[in-house]
Amino acid sequence: MITDLSHTATVTNYALVAVALPLVASLVNFLLPAKAGKVSGWISALAVLASVILAATVFGKVWNAEQIHIRNLWFTIGQTNVYGGLLLNNLSVFMLLLVTVIALPVHIYSTAYIKPAEQNRYFTYLSFFCFSMLALVVVDSLVLVYAFWELVGFSSYLLIGFWFTRDSAVLANKKAFIMNRIGDIGLLSAIIILFAQYHTFDLVELFGQYGLVVKSIVQNGIWLAPTGQMPQVWQYIAFTGIFLAVAAKSAQFPLHTWLPDAMEGPTSVSALIHAATMVAAGVFLLGRVYPLFNIYELNALAIVGCFTAFLAATIALTQNDLKRILAYSTISQLGYMITAMGIDAYASSLFHLATHAFFKCLLFLCAGVIIHEVQHIKDENQLDIDPQNILYMGGLRKKMPLTFIATLVGCLALVGGPLTSGYLSKDGILIQAFEWAENKSWAYKIIPISILVTSCITAFYVARLLFKVFFGEFRLKEILPDMQLHIGDGSWGFRIPLVFLTLCCLFPLFSLHPLLYEHAWLFKGLRPADYMARENIYHTIIPVAINILSVFVAYWAFAVYIQQRKLVFSQTNFLFKLSYHHWYIDTFYQNTVVKAVLLLSNALFWFDRQVIDGVINLLQRASGLLASLTAWTDRYIVDGTLHFLALLVKAIGNFFRGFQGGKVQYYLYSMLALILTLFIIKILI
Repeated sequence: MITDLSHTATVTNYALVAVALPLVASLVNFLLPAKAGKVSGWISALAVLASVILAATVFGKVWNAEQIHIRNLWFTIGQTNVYGGLLLNNLSVFMLLLVTVIALPVHIYSTAYIKPAEQNRYFTYLSFFCFSMLALVVVDSLVLVYAFWELVGFSSYLLIGFWFTRDSAVLANKKAFIMNRIGDIGLLSAIIILFAQYHTFDLVELFGQYGLVVKSIVQNGIWLAPTGQMPQVWQYIAFTGIFLAVAAKSAQFPLHTWLPDAMEGPTSVSALIHAATMVAAGVFLLGRVYPLFNIYELNALAIVGCFTAFLAATIALTQNDLKRILAYSTISQLGYMITAMGIDAYASSLFHLATHAFFKCLLFLCAGVIIHEVQHIKDENQLDIDPQNILYMGGLRKKMPLTFIATLVGCLALVGGPLTSGYLSKDGILIQAFEWAENKSWAYKIIPISILVTSCITAFYVARLLFKVFFGEFRLKEILPDMQLHIGDGSWGFRIPLVFLTLCCLFPLFSLHPLLYEHAWLFKGLRPADYMARENIYHTIIPVAINILSVFVAYWAFAVYIQQRKLVFSQTNFLFKLSYHHWYIDTFYQNTVVKAVLLLSNALFWFDRQVIDGVINLLQRASGLLASLTAWTDRYIVDGTLHFLALLVKAIGNFFRGFQGGKVQYYLYSMLALILTLFIIKILI
């Protein structure tokens, strides 16, 4: 017993320190002078390295072992006790390790990518971002989940708008912040409903194996729980709130439009946001509250995820901004994860979250190197070009061989090519999608077919990116033949993270079997206890079909962009315009939602200025007039009457004072006059 307590305390302390170290680094950098430069970068990098070691230790002690849950009384409101603590189970320690392992190469890369003069502020924000995400994945209370959920959003706001002198960056971080507020309102509403029903915020008590949610049922339109009951509609409202939170954080339709604009931040920030922090938080939240959802709600998740994956993939087909292509790719891959959650492929969803973290982080860091070198060409030759536009690139594989190999491996993992980790996780989702729809009506089969089509589209836009950037000749040199290309793979600060992440994109990191996702240790650790592998034809057909189709589509892209045989669509074609303009969703939001909000705001402003302020100003003027009238009345009537009475009394006093001269003869005359007056009055009357 003492040994168990000691083990629990040790693991808990390791986890707490792993979470706290980035916060300490952030505070230290905040206190350092702005000119600290690379010192700030290495403080943050060393803190994350220590967090990786501690997270790996915690992972080794908790993975597939009994979960650790400690809590302490935080505060009391009335009769309600609110606790705060740590929850370390397979999901928690997996995310703890994933976030730190992804954050480490991003930190090292950032020391070379960010200018020294900007590193102090940058690493202050970045370390705080890592702390927020690490805390989010280990806390045990919905209250703390919401608190760190907000901090993740706030720190991403700081990083997206890091270059705040650019108007586009300011607009992008405001857009991300506002759209995530919609999701935050949903999450807060869901938390309030869950507390009203179950009277606790504790995740284990709510969603544990024998938790209150598992014991709840819906009967005759009533949501029945061991702690009370509510109309069933409140359960749907709670789901809607959580869905909004997930859609906002993980950029799912209809709240996905902020993520491409978030590319205005540094590329290293994009790598971390897209890989294992902000956008991963939505999928993680689904994993935390998964027992809450019924079959209809899971179907809704599958539909939205499937549609988002297809939508984003089609948009990526025609984009020319390198980072935006990867951003829409992220939205599409997150759609896969949400779909997997909806089709009850919980383990495959989180497995793809892990593999996606590595290959997407790799691709963004490769994009950063490419943009950095093209920017160098732009500055050296004094060109007026966008260094992120792939139409200006080409032939870079000869000058940047390491970046080319790393990008190639990342793209193969993204497509789901053999021998990559992406092959294992994506094929797992595809196979389970077809198994899920097998005995259902034809409408359900739209989801796996749509995912399959999306995979083919992914292969095309990935091949397009590779061919445009690395093959052929450098396009600007065709215009300026004398242009000098003094570029390469960059310093070791660029190279080491690329090599590390490239190795992590290969299958041995997750499984020694390169073809069967069921053998992956991560899948085994996260799958349900009652999982039963189904060996059927899908396990053979789907991987073969998707790889054959991917090769065919890649060759099609080669024919279009390298051999230049034909265009896929004319640029005047409606489908091309639909894709290029992001399905006009942003335009729709701008012309309807934004204009409606602005119109309402202007109307409220007019009402405030003309009606409310008008009434107040009228009351002010009336009050002033009344005050003036009151002052005049007070001065000339009230005070005048008083002054008149005072003068009258004074006059009477002066009159009678004249009779008091002190001479007896005057008194006798006065008395005689008074007597005569009275006598005359008596006679007259």
